[in-house]
Amino acid sequence: MDETHQFFIFLSSLVSLILIFKMWIHKKEIKNLAPSPPSIPIIGHLHLINGSIHRVLHQLSSKYGPVMALRFGSRPVLVVTSSSAVEECFTKNDIILANRPLLLSGKYLEYDHTTVGSAPYGHLWRDLRRIMTLELLSTTRMKSFTGVREDEVRSLIKNLHQDSFHGFSKVEMRSRIQGLSFNIIMRMVANKRYYGTQVDDFEEANKFKKVIKDVFEISGASNPGDFITFLRWIDFQGYKKRMMKLQHQTNKFTQNLIEEIRSKWAGSSSEKRRDKTYIDALLSLQEQNPEYYTDDIIKGNILTLLLAGTDTSSVTIEWAMSLLLNHPNVLERAKTELDTYLGHERLVQETDIPNIPYIQYIINETLRLFPAAPILVPHEPSQDCTIGGFDVARGTMVLVNAWAIHRDPMVWDEPLSFKPERFEKVEKEGYNFIPFGMGRRQCPGSGLATQVVWLALASLIQCFDWKRTGEELVSLSEGKGLIMPKNEPLEAMCRPSQRISHILKEL
Repeated sequence: MDETHQFFIFLSSLVSLILIFKMWIHKKEIKNLAPSPPSIPIIGHLHLINGSIHRVLHQLSSKYGPVMALRFGSRPVLVVTSSSAVEECFTKNDIILANRPLLLSGKYLEYDHTTVGSAPYGHLWRDLRRIMTLELLSTTRMKSFTGVREDEVRSLIKNLHQDSFHGFSKVEMRSRIQGLSFNIIMRMVANKRYYGTQVDDFEEANKFKKVIKDVFEISGASNPGDFITFLRWIDFQGYKKRMMKLQHQTNKFTQNLIEEIRSKWAGSSSEKRRDKTYIDALLSLQEQNPEYYTDDIIKGNILTLLLAGTDTSSVTIEWAMSLLLNHPNVLERAKTELDTYLGHERLVQETDIPNIPYIQYIINETLRLFPAAPILVPHEPSQDCTIGGFDVARGTMVLVNAWAIHRDPMVWDEPLSFKPERFEKVEKEGYNFIPFGMGRRQCPGSGLATQVVWLALASLIQCFDWKRTGEELVSLSEGKGLIMPKNEPLEAMCRPSQRISHILKEL
């Protein structure tokens, strides 16, 4: 071992000991700490995080309580697993908890924490949130993109009809649903359509889809370097190297999108290109304030939309279809309600959402059992506060286990059962049902996600008859990643519905 290596080991050990000593001093100042499992020096409780983090934290909370303190290396962590504590977090402490912890993924994959999802609570975040809301997610803008969403769903239905025209045929659904979500977001962001067009575009989209998958997987993994300083210095397990590679790939893709639109409108006034795409809106702002709205700011927020708006919606649709195939009685009721309201002379539209609520009940129940974010994006208090009666120090990473709250037997009747009718009583269950988060930092795209998932699911149910590929139930095992995908891509037997075959033939 050379002297440089020995020096770095000594220095990192010294830094870790100093941090632990400072934590011990601060811990003595805090009078009422949440209960905590026994820890190990240096690493704290990191050794316990083995497997799906939402399941591990749920098991620990079952023993130590719904508000539990952990230590990941030198970073204190608070795990919240009760709806009452969640309510306290996002009412009394909402502003205090509006910050995000600074993680390595935010530096490399979110342009040094300058995206709407990762930016510290302050002026930049408020500006980005306002722009995203006004230029993409406002009621007016959402209506202007209705044709895009319906067009892409019709394309999905048309392709499925072609592949199952002669009767029940086995179809692989994951890639189709991902293509749907990706096309919708890309058309809203950059007016580009990848799937169903030229081969070059298809290949480019598939490469980027793989990048998205890798980003979610590495973001969902526990990176020891975020919690133990010297592991970041030596790039333990190559996290930094992998993130830098993904950064290069995402940067190239998003920069190309910007340059395509920039060259398209070269010489035109911002007034002429107004209300076109999200990138158009951001480039117009860049012209007004180029030092503030840099290309990196624009690329980071394009990436945020692509990540948040593609796999999250497609994963929810895939889980919903899997649950319906395992519960044919629920599938039949949904089809009956669609047929009763719509008849057999037209296809379902977004305007039908208020009149066919059972589809939304199915979506809510799917999000309850398989939320796209089982652990909400971490929060970090900007000052000392109390949660659940326990003192919480500034800088603590606060993790809300939505997956566990959604399955709490003290709140939900038969919590592990798929029962969409439970949502007939109320539209939401308050702080017991938080698939999109709560408070100031909740997901701003929940309305868009709901519309995409609703229209796609309703169309698939209306237009086709579905059954499992065999007698066995569809596997509901979970895969790796931040958004909890199915472990195995969904395959199903599909055939066009005879009752509306005349409409499907005209697509």
